[in-house]
Amino acid sequence: MKIILSLLMLFSLMFADDATIQVIKKVDTLPTIAVEDASTDYDDTFRLRFFKSIIADLNVLSIFNVDRHHQLALFDDSDVNVADKDMAYVLRYKLEQDDNNALAVSIKLFNNDNVVFSKNYKVPKSDVYMFVSHAIAYDLNEFMGQPSVAWMKRKVIFSRVVKPKESEIVLADYTLSYRHVVLKGGLNLFPKWANKEQTAFYFTSLSGAKPTLKYVNIKNGNVKTILSSDGMLVCSDVSEDGKHLLLTMAPHGQPDIYNYNVQTHKYKRLTTYSGIDVNGQFMGKNKIVFISSRLGYPNLFSKRLDTNEVEQMVYYGNSNVACSVHGNYVVYTARETSNEFSQNTFNLQLISTNTDYIRRLTATGVNQFPRFSRDGDAILFIKNYKGQSAIGVIRLKYNKNYLFPLRFGKVQSLDW
Repeated sequence: MKIILSLLMLFSLMFADDATIQVIKKVDTLPTIAVEDASTDYDDTFRLRFFKSIIADLNVLSIFNVDRHHQLALFDDSDVNVADKDMAYVLRYKLEQDDNNALAVSIKLFNNDNVVFSKNYKVPKSDVYMFVSHAIAYDLNEFMGQPSVAWMKRKVIFSRVVKPKESEIVLADYTLSYRHVVLKGGLNLFPKWANKEQTAFYFTSLSGAKPTLKYVNIKNGNVKTILSSDGMLVCSDVSEDGKHLLLTMAPHGQPDIYNYNVQTHKYKRLTTYSGIDVNGQFMGKNKIVFISSRLGYPNLFSKRLDTNEVEQMVYYGNSNVACSVHGNYVVYTARETSNEFSQNTFNLQLISTNTDYIRRLTATGVNQFPRFSRDGDAILFIKNYKGQSAIGVIRLKYNKNYLFPLRFGKVQSLDW
């Protein structure tokens, strides 16, 4: 028995950091937390909206067993509500509106009736309340000593089609509950963040004679043209330092992957296959992953930039598309059914270049546009199931998925 236990411990240590191995955290082992609303301003509708945002963020943290009851309290009371006496933690917050109509939020975190953490937040308008909620969750996660969830505070950029030959590019939070249109008029697709600071982005304009890649500076609104190409032109990835772009272009009829140098304004063709090569993603400094039809159906391949060698990465499924890369990990969409008269199932799969394991991340519906967070801690995606669409967040370390319903049109593509 000791030998078996030793082998199991060794196996766990060997693969503890491998995200393709599922590690399920039992809910009953998590500390409990309740939330108390001590707001003095704003109507019941807004207060409940903020409460639901806090509850959602605390759930996504995956480190608490969250009580969902909306309870009222007085902010300066030294004790928590009687109903919360058995809770490991109680988060109490107060919403106030100052003289300039700014939203001010104060919080206290109780543990055994003692305040162990407190902080104040302020944003100029109440319609960006969700970013305060995300910041509170981020700070509580830091206080609990957990790995960073900085991705909660990052913005999502996406394109949505509003009518034939017209789309909008929108900035949002990770739940898409906040939305701000930054570009409209014409058919503008495939937005991609230009830098990690999220101060600029690229997009493809299909409003002219040729597909054109453009660059937008969010701070001053300036738009400049990068280049145009016949056939198609999409920026699928930006290098970590922002100096190189992976483009899909088809100047000769069939799409291939190109490496564009932002500083020299020159590009180099990376693939020369006579069929379809699209959606290139950087994997480190000297390797890319992309989708190709080399097998007669779309599948994932990798290529070193210093050789012409191309390697197949996935041997499961007959239609593997829409990949995203972080370190040695690749998440991609795989078609798992072939229904001629009904909607097929597309699930997200996770692979690593270090193992042969494949981890399925979703189970039902059509799951698309997977995007890793910058730290690889989470994956954002769009889920369509039974006529409803939602934004999904996958916490890889905790083996948990969270869904937020979409309340507007069809998302064409997104970046995180």
